[in-house]
Amino acid sequence: MNLDATFRPIVVVAFFTIIGIALPFRIRSQSTGESLDRTQEGLFTMIILRLTGLALWGGVIAFMISPRSMAWSSLPFPASVRWSGLALTVLTAALLTWTLRSLGPNLTDTVVTRRAHTLVTRGPYQWVRHPFYDCMAMFMVSTALMMANWFVLAMGVAGFTILAARSRTEEDKLLERFGEPYRAYQARTGRFLPKMS
Repeated sequence: MNLDATFRPIVVVAFFTIIGIALPFRIRSQSTGESLDRTQEGLFTMIILRLTGLALWGGVIAFMISPRSMAWSSLPFPASVRWSGLALTVLTAALLTWTLRSLGPNLTDTVVTRRAHTLVTRGPYQWVRHPFYDCMAMFMVSTALMMANWFVLAMGVAGFTILAARSRTEEDKLLERFGEPYRAYQARTGRFLPKMS
């Protein structure tokens, strides 16, 4: 049995499911027409993050079109490991929906806040400050597992590493905006994982 042939349509469905969850929230968040200064995250970070994302999504799309095109970076994962990627995708879809519903119109693709930005501490934000980044990391790992592909995994790790570094700038902006309430929020929550008491 050719596992790539089995997982190709699963990766396609997973990809469009996650896009289908995120896109309406992204469109709604931009309905204000407010211009966001993406250079505040740093020109180097902005460029490298987008190039890494392009490589990552390019690899995933190439696999969806023809798994053979990504055979050069395949890993010898057994079927059970690849199926675990599907289970992780289902978990990611649920967490992403919860995260985006909690975040509402505060969603941006950069470190700056919107004029009407509010401090969100409900939903998964009551435990971690960046559950959206967690969702993206989970989706990249799940996709790499389903594809059995080291290149997608490496680009996902690189992308998350850049986002993790950028999150410090994002938190500085939130601290400027919300002051002491944000500092108190930082003290009781973890950045990407819940804080252990």
